[in-house]
Amino acid sequence: MAPEAERAGVALQQEERGDATCPLLFVQLNQLLSAPAGLEWRETARWIKFEEKVEDGGERWSAPHIPALPLHSLFQLRTCLQKGSMLLDLDALTFKEIIDKALSGQPEEPELPPKLRERLAALLLCQPQHQPTNSPLQLLTELSLSPCRGKAKSWSEPGAQLSETPLKEQLRNRFKKKVPPGAEAAHVAVGEVEFLEKPFTAFIRLKRGVVLGSLAEVALPSRFLFILLGPRAKVKAYHEVGRAMATLLTDELFQRVARQADHREDLIAGMEVFLDELIVLPPGKWDPSARIPPPSCLLSPHRRTAMHPPDRQSHGNGDMAAAGDRAGLGHPRSREELERTGRLFGGLLRDIRRKAPWYGSDFSDALHPQCLSAVLYIYLATVTNAITFGGMLGDATANMQGVLESFLGTAFAGSIFCLFSGQPLTILSSTGPVLVFERLLFSFSQDHSLDYLEFRLWIGLWVAFFGVVLVATEASHLVRYFTRFTEEGFCALISLIFIYDSLKKMLSLADTFPVNWQYRLENITSYSCICNLSSPGHSSTGNDMLLPSPLVPWQPPTALAGLSKTQCLVEGGHLLGTSCQYVPDVTLISFLLFGGTFLSCTALKRFRSSRYFPAAVRKLVSDFAIILAILASCTVDATLGLETPKLLVPSELKPTNPARGWIVLPFGANPWWVCLVSVVPAVLVTILIFMDQQITAVILNRREYKLQKGAGFHLDLLCVSLLMVVTSATGLPWYVSATVISLAHMESLRKESATSAPGEHPEFLGIREQRLTGLAVFVLMGVSVFMAPVLKHIPMPVLYGVFLHMGVAALNSIQLTDRVRLLLMPAKHQPDLAYLRHVPLRRVHLFTIIQLLCLTLLWVLKSTMAAIIFPVMLLALVGIRKGLECIFSLHDLSWLDSLLPTTARREAEGKQPGKRSEQESSSEASELMCRRGPEINISVN
Repeated sequence: MAPEAERAGVALQQEERGDATCPLLFVQLNQLLSAPAGLEWRETARWIKFEEKVEDGGERWSAPHIPALPLHSLFQLRTCLQKGSMLLDLDALTFKEIIDKALSGQPEEPELPPKLRERLAALLLCQPQHQPTNSPLQLLTELSLSPCRGKAKSWSEPGAQLSETPLKEQLRNRFKKKVPPGAEAAHVAVGEVEFLEKPFTAFIRLKRGVVLGSLAEVALPSRFLFILLGPRAKVKAYHEVGRAMATLLTDELFQRVARQADHREDLIAGMEVFLDELIVLPPGKWDPSARIPPPSCLLSPHRRTAMHPPDRQSHGNGDMAAAGDRAGLGHPRSREELERTGRLFGGLLRDIRRKAPWYGSDFSDALHPQCLSAVLYIYLATVTNAITFGGMLGDATANMQGVLESFLGTAFAGSIFCLFSGQPLTILSSTGPVLVFERLLFSFSQDHSLDYLEFRLWIGLWVAFFGVVLVATEASHLVRYFTRFTEEGFCALISLIFIYDSLKKMLSLADTFPVNWQYRLENITSYSCICNLSSPGHSSTGNDMLLPSPLVPWQPPTALAGLSKTQCLVEGGHLLGTSCQYVPDVTLISFLLFGGTFLSCTALKRFRSSRYFPAAVRKLVSDFAIILAILASCTVDATLGLETPKLLVPSELKPTNPARGWIVLPFGANPWWVCLVSVVPAVLVTILIFMDQQITAVILNRREYKLQKGAGFHLDLLCVSLLMVVTSATGLPWYVSATVISLAHMESLRKESATSAPGEHPEFLGIREQRLTGLAVFVLMGVSVFMAPVLKHIPMPVLYGVFLHMGVAALNSIQLTDRVRLLLMPAKHQPDLAYLRHVPLRRVHLFTIIQLLCLTLLWVLKSTMAAIIFPVMLLALVGIRKGLECIFSLHDLSWLDSLLPTTARREAEGKQPGKRSEQESSSEASELMCRRGPEINISVN
């Protein structure tokens, strides 16, 4: 590779370390065209990262697209750079001064005749006609004011001289919002003139950025200029050479070479590197007029400047180098949070020292409107989760733990965790695996005549003790062995449970509100209900919700019209008729609300990438998508007025079961040896809590999320362990990280770049890391008891729809789902996924089938009496993953999963040359995230 390309690679590394910066370039192409008033410069195209052309008629800009260049134009451009004038680091303050020096030429070049120089200077100093960027409102205003006008009004009259100060139109140009801060401008001017016998070419790099008056469409400091003027009959060639120059300047690597070039040869060498990477499309195989849309993610410049060309990489399954390269991609195993200190509580103390400096900003960083949307969204999700699991716990434990206990426990445990944990974005909640264990524990207590709450207290105390021991011995170090295989097996299980429960709740409505299957439209004239005051009979006053019976002969009773049901009964009458027992079909509207909420949440979340409305409106709608969907569904429900099941929260602060109190005593109800026997189930619960909590922590602290404040694996586990003591002693549910809600919490706090180049997707900047949103959610949970009059208007099917949305969104974000889809796709329709390029399809299917078998086994275990060994099976997933190394090569595992720490370390020690840098791994992870938006192993509970 050329030395100039190596220099570009060094520049990239310096920029990553903050030693140097390279501003983004806005490139404008001005072309000299004929007009009724004579020749004029007219803006015909512009670039930031992609090309935009002025469409025929000059009324609008084209959509951003990847520029397609004729290969011959690049060769012509290289000739222009080799033979034309070149001024590097020119010290000038005005455009006139730049033109004078460019036309003066260089010592080795022949000097232009004075008359020709004057004509060129006068021509180049003319004001270019810019194409304005108008909002739809401005376009409608112009259309209403001048409906017969065929051409947009230009900023200046043709033939006017260039202004030395920016015009007000430049300062108010809406396009400047698309230009990132600190950007600079480059100008390309091409055209044909009759007084030139041979082309005049000049490439100019200014020593410092200078605002050149009204030359640019937007007022930016200019850094580069390229001028190409020549005789007639080659206007098409000049235009294509100008496009080639603009495209080169938008290339990140060439731009760095151009900024650092000391001689003409440096610039030519930089162009040669560009040509080496060029991809040529054969003529006749595609339409040259077609515009290639921008990709969702651009290739990282670090990989383009790699010293080892791609052809050195083998595609065989035994490529150990590739396996070692990908060993740590996307996994936090090499991070400092999981390194052992060798001291008791060493990891905990390091977590505290890491998080303490950020504590103040954890509250100040929450002062943003986006956090309000997150609070409302997660609050409703948490309330629904508390009611759902509280009801299930009440059924499983004879109301020893119910909805009220679930509310109070969630509010208390969540608030404490948000205040003192290492990752406050985590949301605590009751989870499916914990619910399974509670059901088994209650059944065991009933079968052996043991007091459930006292037995549970001792288990909780032992779990807390074991948790503290795990923190003291830095057992969180073991989460490095949780690879994608282990995470996805657990995550997919909880995701399916989550989706299954929401659907099951909806199907149960058919039992409470039966469908009126016997209604017949033909018999509508016979359906009636009157108040009979003449004789006693069957009074339809019950709430048994029976459906209309078949038609029977009807005799006119003594009726009194105009009485309501209550008035009729007060008068001593009874209801008579076939429609008296009719119940409105709330099941149908409930399912419509359920499906409508799910579809609305999905559609509004995707509205950010819609083509409609300005970016600010799309972002606002996407941020408040869940709230808007809930409000819309609640409005529909209130308008129809049907008695759909509503959200009911406890209104009194007293235990659900009157037989229990708020404090559980450790002795008295059970034999003394129960405190010792409880060690056995406590070990299983400890494994379950550790796996659930730490898998969630690994997912939420992945490198793809670009978290800046660090993780706290040991501190989080300590908080959960100590909370076990309080919740066990008060008879409240046990809490652990609820991954689906935690993930939804993080997704609702995504930060993206405020400005992005046309055609470029907003850059993901990270997560708004703070403690206030979670704390506000749990405080609202605590006061929900007093908000019952407001919350009772929210239909439960709406909240189940939100649950379904979160579960489906999470399930769609794991790689396992993609690979399951591949099982059903013909090869020609399969997407171009990275691992499909490196791993044979049959090996991909085999890996997927093994994961599905493990998932099926987990589902069977949690659904039967064998659920007591469910925690052990979770731990066994790590062992199964180790055994896969006997079936799959390390190359395959590095693409489908990731290598275990011991294997990765062994491969890294045996492969010193060609080892990728940390920056390359980070850049590839960013590209992966950009493609999948982001691809993260998501566990859901």
